[in-house]
Amino acid sequence: MGLDQRLLDILACPEDKGPLMYFEDEAVLYNPRLKRAYTVNQGIPVLLIDEAKQVSDEEHQRLISKNTKG
Repeated sequence: MGLDQRLLDILACPEDKGPLMYFEDEAVLYNPRLKRAYTVNQGIPVLLIDEAKQVSDEEHQRLISKNTKG
């Protein structure tokens, strides 16, 4: 289940308040500035800093590359 574009337009990282990249196929919202991924669980973004996943440099490059292809 994808997120509505209106919701994506207003969502921001809870830590730096910047925009997030959305990867629907992976159910992830990603902050490339902090290299932090937030899950989307059953269509609900889980924007809790303590539950975010720190992303490795390799994973960061993969996500950035994936975003530029789309």
